[in-house]
Amino acid sequence: MARAAIPPAPPRERRSDALHNQQELIRAATAAVHREGLHVPMSTIAADAGVGVGTLYRHFPTRDHLLGHLTHRSFEQVLANARAAEDHGVTASERLRLFIDAAISQRNELVLPLHGGPSPTSPATKTVRDQIHQIVRRIINGGVADATLRPGITPRDIIVFGAMLAQPRPTDPDWDATCRRLLTTYLRGLRP
Repeated sequence: MARAAIPPAPPRERRSDALHNQQELIRAATAAVHREGLHVPMSTIAADAGVGVGTLYRHFPTRDHLLGHLTHRSFEQVLANARAAEDHGVTASERLRLFIDAAISQRNELVLPLHGGPSPTSPATKTVRDQIHQIVRRIINGGVADATLRPGITPRDIIVFGAMLAQPRPTDPDWDATCRRLLTTYLRGLRP
């Protein structure tokens, strides 16, 4: 008599303490990478998160895995920002403002190559990065088509400038206001 196949067990939900530890590790790792660079000791990240090194390695088996996670998560956030800017902005210039302004607001949450983070290595992260460039390209093309942006602007121009304004640093409302004034000046310079 044939035995019935046993269905696979449903995926286990993570315990709330495990989720909390992972969130704390991500927060601590992001701050530590901004403060000390890519080679910050893993023990420093664990201590900053208030967990043991074993807990860190259970969540992120290697430094590369941790850095890859931080980078992918950051690119996903930037993609969400690009989509929101494309959906909510009325003009191309306003869409670009919304996109870069979001990065300024999130400066201390992002670990990206232009912020001293690692270059993406996983195909999934490269795909997210390419989607960001495609959205920024659509925004630029729309502005060129309606004659509100001059031709010759590239997604890289916008992304590099945004990254310059959104460098991680301690919270400083005066600096954020300066960045937003520079953003206004930059966007005016993109007009025909």
